[in-house]
Amino acid sequence: MIDILLNTATTERRGAVRENGKVKEIFIERPEEERIAGSIYKGRVKDVLPGMQAAFVDIGREKNGFLYRDELVGYKLLEEAYEVKEKRSISEFITEGQEVIVQVTKEEFGQKGARLTENVSLSGKYTVFLPDGGYIGISKKMSTEDVREEWRTRAENMLVDQEGMIIRTICESLTEDIVAEDIRFLREDWERIMKEATSKRPPSLIYQDAGIVERLLRDYPLDQIQKIIVDHFPDVQAIKRLLRFEKKDIEKVVHYRGHENLFSAQGVEKELDKALKPKVWLKNGGFLMIEKTEALTVIDVNTGRFTGKQDLEETIRKTNIEAATEIAAQLRLRDISGLIVIDFIDMKREENKEAVVKILEHELQKDRTKTNVAGMSTLGLVEMTRKKVRKGLEDTLFQACEPCQGTGLIVSDEAMAYRVERLLHEHREMEAEAMVLEVPARVYDWLHYQNQGLKLLAAWQNRYDFTLFLFAASSVKHITIRYTGTIEMAQERLESLKQQSE
Repeated sequence: MIDILLNTATTERRGAVRENGKVKEIFIERPEEERIAGSIYKGRVKDVLPGMQAAFVDIGREKNGFLYRDELVGYKLLEEAYEVKEKRSISEFITEGQEVIVQVTKEEFGQKGARLTENVSLSGKYTVFLPDGGYIGISKKMSTEDVREEWRTRAENMLVDQEGMIIRTICESLTEDIVAEDIRFLREDWERIMKEATSKRPPSLIYQDAGIVERLLRDYPLDQIQKIIVDHFPDVQAIKRLLRFEKKDIEKVVHYRGHENLFSAQGVEKELDKALKPKVWLKNGGFLMIEKTEALTVIDVNTGRFTGKQDLEETIRKTNIEAATEIAAQLRLRDISGLIVIDFIDMKREENKEAVVKILEHELQKDRTKTNVAGMSTLGLVEMTRKKVRKGLEDTLFQACEPCQGTGLIVSDEAMAYRVERLLHEHREMEAEAMVLEVPARVYDWLHYQNQGLKLLAAWQNRYDFTLFLFAASSVKHITIRYTGTIEMAQERLESLKQQSE
């Protein structure tokens, strides 16, 4: 069973999904202007690139959105043979300066603008409404093909013109009237959106996707939800209004009144902290190392403290199988997306390799986000992808470290000391009696408290004619000459720097 925890009493609104007592997903929502996935904009085409079959669209964000030819309604509804249709240029469907209604399918990442589509979709509790979709999609998880075809026929009677819809699995247990009502509400929403669009000039936001509360209630079937624990009373009231048709659903809503933060009280805060660390321990003593780069995410599997009893191959197989299960859980928990490379421990037997990949694929089926596994190479590497929709936990909660510029590495104390030496050598022939040099505090400490540093200081005193005064600055990362001149004035300048830093 599922518990939904909503920590929404403060500006940063957070949600968590707990399955059978274990946190599986964490969602973070910042103020409205930062939430754009699923939002609909009235934009203006800024540039059309036939060579890329794409266009840049100004939607009022810092970066222009990116719209592929295949995401245009005109192209999608064109009834031509694939070979003919594929040769058509984007310029036949869209022009520079044209106004367009587009929806964000992927949020902005790094230097890339948002990914856009003209094929708008509006999600309801039981269906997804496609105003210009032109097709009907039925959940493959329905019990039989006959049931799917029956719902396809029913759906045709609910739609008009070029409308389309996707019917969720839960519809199998519902009446046609309830599903039709869901579509009717979504159609009315779309009509309001289009009315809003006529009164606004591009670029402008005309519809913002549901917030964290509505989205979680929409995405998870109520019959699987055991509790909805909320710490913000207005949200408690709003949820009860949404669930007002079923008393048993209203009774699932719990208002948390404790003084301690809800996530702390429910143990979610600890899981969140763990999800931000690169090392993940496995139950058998092995561990994963998860490292994200600009291009991909790399996951390395290690046996760690797990040595097994006798058979090395069996030890590796067990570690890899447990790792496959945990990797699927971590991808979901951390919301890692894009290209992912998993370095499993090398196995000799093909049947063991196949077993590990099957376990990984099986566990990934629990993930609502689309994934694709390419199989295992002879080196034990598995390449896979996970659809990128919005920022993951790391991108949401971290920023690049300024001293290391996001690399996780800084120039060592010793290397910085040698930079000092090169700077001194450049001024070896200066006529001034003294120099005041500001250095990072860690470099100052290395020069004064490490044997190698003390030897280096002594060498400088013998080599250079001027007197060197070093000032340790805790907040700087560069080496800076603060004064050159007489010894007396250098001493005064050094004292002045010390007083300013206190």
